[in-house]
Amino acid sequence: MLIDDSAIRINLPKLIDVGYGDFWKTKQRYRVCKGSRGSKKSKTTALNMIFRLFKYPESNGLCVRRYSNTLRDSVFSDLKWAIHKMGVDSHFECTVSPMQITRKATGQKILFRGLDDGLKITSIAVDKGVLCWVWIEEAYEISNEDDFNKLDMSIRGEVPDGYFKQIILTFNPWSATSWLKPRFFDNPDEDTFIKTTTWKCNKWLDEADRNIFLKMQQNNPRRYRIEGDGEWGIAEGLIYEKVRFEDFDIDAVRAIPGIKSAFGLDFGFTDPNAFVCLMIDNAAMKIYVFDEWYRTGVTNKIIAQAIKDKGYGGQRIVCDSAEPKSIAELQEEGIKAEPSRKGKDSVNHGIQLIQNYEIIVHEKNCPEFKKEIQNYCWETDKNGKPTDKPDHEFSHGMDSMRYATGKVLVGDTFSFD
Repeated sequence: MLIDDSAIRINLPKLIDVGYGDFWKTKQRYRVCKGSRGSKKSKTTALNMIFRLFKYPESNGLCVRRYSNTLRDSVFSDLKWAIHKMGVDSHFECTVSPMQITRKATGQKILFRGLDDGLKITSIAVDKGVLCWVWIEEAYEISNEDDFNKLDMSIRGEVPDGYFKQIILTFNPWSATSWLKPRFFDNPDEDTFIKTTTWKCNKWLDEADRNIFLKMQQNNPRRYRIEGDGEWGIAEGLIYEKVRFEDFDIDAVRAIPGIKSAFGLDFGFTDPNAFVCLMIDNAAMKIYVFDEWYRTGVTNKIIAQAIKDKGYGGQRIVCDSAEPKSIAELQEEGIKAEPSRKGKDSVNHGIQLIQNYEIIVHEKNCPEFKKEIQNYCWETDKNGKPTDKPDHEFSHGMDSMRYATGKVLVGDTFSFD
C-alpha cells in the first residue's frame, strides 16, 4: 500500500513487520499491546501515528507518559525516528519548548504530556482539526486506573466522517497485578483490541541482538518470560506482599520523629549493581524506598562516583559481604562502605524481618526496584513447589534492601554465626 501526498510516497510493507498488520489496521477505541523488549511495538506505534497524520489530514495526536520528564527520550525520540525512517523530515517541525511535532502543510500537531502535569492533561486542545490519537507509552507505569479513566473521558467530541478516535497503550507486562490485565486482557470487550508481541517480530534485530534474548532464555527463564515472550510477571508466590507504590513527599517522611535512613548496595557486573536508599519508621512499621541506582558492567570507581553524585557519599553503605575486595575499593574512593551480616540463616532471617513492615516505594525515583519487588518470589523445585530459597532473578535491589535494613532493624551487636 502506498500513501501519496504530493511529493511523498510511503511504502508500508517495508515499514510494518510481520505480525503487526492487525495492530496497524484496527479502529477499535482501545488498541493495547504488551510485548517483550525489542518487539518494535513502540517503533511501530510511532510509524503508525505519523502515517495517520497523512491519511487523516484533520487529525492530531497526543503522547502520554506517567512522568513528563521521560517523554523526550522515549516517544518524542521514537516519533522523530519514524519521521526520518519514512523520509518525510522536510514535512515536519519538531520543537522541544514547547515539546510538539507539527506537520507544516496542515498545522496538525502531536502534543506531549505527562500525567503529572495535572490539569493540563485533561484540558488538551488543538488549534486545527480534532484530537484523534492518544498514545500512552509504558502504560505499566500508571498504577492508578482512575488516572487513565480521567484521560479517557477527556478525549471526547465529534470527528469528521471516516475518522475515529483511538487510545493506544504499549508496555512491558512487569506485573500480573497491574490493573491493565483485568481491564483489557482478561475480558476484552468489542471496543478493545489486544496483542502480545515478541522480539521475533522485529526484523531489524541483528544476530548480536537476538543472542541476548537466546542467552536470557537459557540463563534467566523468569526474566525471559516477561522481557522475551512478553508474558505477565507473576501474581502469586511473592515474597513481599505488603507493598505500595506512590510518589510520597521525601522531605515529609524524613521529618517523621525517629525515622532512620539506610543504604544498601548489591554488587554485580553482568547482573546489575543495585544501590538502594531507604528510610525506616519502626514505630509505624514502614520502610520507605526513596531512591535507587542500577547499572551493569561498571567498575567500583564508577559506583563510588555515582553514589557521591547522588549526594550519598557521606552515608554508611552496607554492601554484600561476599565482596570484600569491592568494599575495600569503595573505601579507597572515600565511600563509607561496610559488609552486611552473614551466616547460614541471614537471608531468610532478613526477609522475615522485612516482611513485618509495609514497604512504600517511590514510583518516580525507583522504577527498577518496583519491577523487582513485583517479581521477587521463592525458588521452586522440580515439581513446581516453592522452596525456602529466594529466586535469584529480580533479587538485586531486594538484597540491597536486606543489607541496608539488617543493622537498623537488628542492631550492630547481633550475629547469625
